[in-house]
Amino acid sequence: MPREIHPTALVHPEADIADDVRIGPYALVESHVRIASRTEIRAHAIVKRYTTLGADNQVHEGAILGGEPQDVGFDGGASALVIGDRNRIREGVTIHRGGTGRDTVIGSDCFLMAYVHVAHDDRLGDGVIVANNVALAGHVTIGDRAFLSGGVVVHQFCRIGRLAMIGGNSKIVQDCLPFVITDGAPGRARGLNVIGLRRAGVPASQVRALKEAYRLLLRSSLPLEAALTRLAAIADPLVDELAGFARSARRGFAHAARGGEE
Repeated sequence: MPREIHPTALVHPEADIADDVRIGPYALVESHVRIASRTEIRAHAIVKRYTTLGADNQVHEGAILGGEPQDVGFDGGASALVIGDRNRIREGVTIHRGGTGRDTVIGSDCFLMAYVHVAHDDRLGDGVIVANNVALAGHVTIGDRAFLSGGVVVHQFCRIGRLAMIGGNSKIVQDCLPFVITDGAPGRARGLNVIGLRRAGVPASQVRALKEAYRLLLRSSLPLEAALTRLAAIADPLVDELAGFARSARRGFAHAARGGEE
């Protein structure tokens, strides 16, 4: 399709816009912006400087991409927001660029629902779904195909593992293990994300291995190093991923709630 820019949109002449981008009424695109093919910027959305958008993205009404970081140490220097391909960014979403000399990065095939906030220096993998009114503090990392339910708040420097699920209105102050459901305030492990694993095509044999790993790590009362040793003996790559994530958790990780599922 040919490029389509509404007459009321303001697009800086130094913005690098592909020939088939669509920009809606009253949208604003600043300088030092790159927007790749077939991306659509809808009415009243703002794409600020140092933002790169890949192909086939949809940026809905009122979203603001690439705003300066809400960081008291920010000195106004150049930084960036880098967004991959085929993302859906819904109404009122705000995504800030990184601190000076750093990037905020959104992968591909993500779905950020209305009024999500993604702070400076965050990194989202591919296929991440973030529901309405989620607030991510700075330096948060979210693994591929994680799902954050509505109203979740995540403390700075926390990590959320691959294929994790976070329950609605949870308060996340520690890392959340991959393949695990975390819920509550503060967040606690509630069980294995079996439905998410099945939807991702994980074989039943590996789901069983992860169930055993969950039991050993979170329900057995074993010391951490002993539990990790037992996990290594399972000799499964997903279990190894779970163990490696737990071992590298600088903030600690969300342990099981009393009475949680195995």
